[in-house]
Amino acid sequence: MKANSVDELMRYLDGVVSVDRDIVTVRHEPAVREKIDGLIQTAVFGEGLTRDTARWLIWEIAQDLGIFPSSIHQLYMAIGRGDVPTTFTVPAMNIRAMNYNSSRAVFRAANKFNVGAMLFEIARSEIGYTGQRPMEYTCSVLAAAIKEGYRGPVFIQGDHFQISASRYKTAPDAEVQAVKDLMVEAVAAGFYNIDIDTSTLVDLSYPTLDEQQNVNYTLCARLTEYVREIEPEGINISLGGEIGEVGHKNSTVEELHAFMQGYQRELAAGLPGIAKISVQTGTSHGGVVLPDGTLAQVKVDFDTLRDLSRVARDDYGMGGAVQHGASTLPPSAFNKFPEIGTVEIHLATNFQNIVFDYLPQELVDEAYAYLREHHKDEWKPGKTDEQSLYSARKRAIGPFKAQWWNMDEAKLDEIGGVLQEQFEFLFDQLNVKGTRDVVEQVTTRVVIHQPKPAEAAAAVVAEDVKDLAD
Repeated sequence: MKANSVDELMRYLDGVVSVDRDIVTVRHEPAVREKIDGLIQTAVFGEGLTRDTARWLIWEIAQDLGIFPSSIHQLYMAIGRGDVPTTFTVPAMNIRAMNYNSSRAVFRAANKFNVGAMLFEIARSEIGYTGQRPMEYTCSVLAAAIKEGYRGPVFIQGDHFQISASRYKTAPDAEVQAVKDLMVEAVAAGFYNIDIDTSTLVDLSYPTLDEQQNVNYTLCARLTEYVREIEPEGINISLGGEIGEVGHKNSTVEELHAFMQGYQRELAAGLPGIAKISVQTGTSHGGVVLPDGTLAQVKVDFDTLRDLSRVARDDYGMGGAVQHGASTLPPSAFNKFPEIGTVEIHLATNFQNIVFDYLPQELVDEAYAYLREHHKDEWKPGKTDEQSLYSARKRAIGPFKAQWWNMDEAKLDEIGGVLQEQFEFLFDQLNVKGTRDVVEQVTTRVVIHQPKPAEAAAAVVAEDVKDLAD
């Protein structure tokens, strides 16, 4: 059900929730869990004020049920102090395709294993090609939590809020402002965790590490200060920095020191800084695709990752180092991350791969035909058609969002079941089973109400994201 007017939306929820001006109260939770399917349909595919009212209702229903967007900052700082042991690695899951169905699978797995230490995230690039602005993304995650009866803090993260090196070179102020504008939009939507990625501006041509990292740490400090200006009262948004681009040369402890010492000099006194640091240890986003379209085996430099995590905690009080580009690693690799104290691991491509593997073949063929027609410019010389399609197929997610969302229910259940198995495996290997209690102990609940919309929000112009990392 997709409502076509605010009145129709309110009739749909009559007797299930009450709305008294700006106050939303759940009257019958089992009925809410039945009605949430129509509510999220309206929030994603509705129009104007009806769409925005559905989004507001989802946010407020979640708040009333004890499901609330939160910052993971307190957990990471507790790890940095040694108050919480470094025995688990937090999975940060980029939910690109079929968000509601995929996030439901996450929450089913989380409920089964009592998981609280987990992040839902979307990068600046993914926001563009998946057609999911921050508030839509948040609503899909919260609706999934409502549907599956999850309770407690929900950590939603802006991944790779990245500076484009090419745009920064020609128009630095405009590029920085674009990231600031995205931060404002994201924070308003409950993204209380943001990864600042200015690592694109590291310049290895300079002779010293400080010079190489200078623009990176300086701009990261300026963006940290900006976030502290716009964060809601009572919340320290969890921030991350990055010392090297994923897919480039491996990071070193010396680079970490150069970045952090410069960052601390630049950051205004008294402000909370970053709680984690992203590093490069041998992986790449999306994996390395072989000519037949399969993925090459990738090796992580676990010794480097262990050393970087230890220094991040012992010398700078952070939660530790973050591993990117990991979802396509061999299954045997994942249990090693908590063993060496990795605080967070970013996972994306394999979830997308599962969706494509289980989509009806006619929908895959239609998506590939679209890519050949509209994204042939991304085919690189010397690459096979299979390699090019694998690299480009993420760009079909936005254009086919409605078609995939409204597939046969049995097929959605099948895909959701396979995803749930994958999330259960990762939760087990990353040792986050049973972490809900410690997460709730250290995370302060801050009740934040959204204003009831009186008019439709202005549309945000899509930006070119082809040069940004996922």
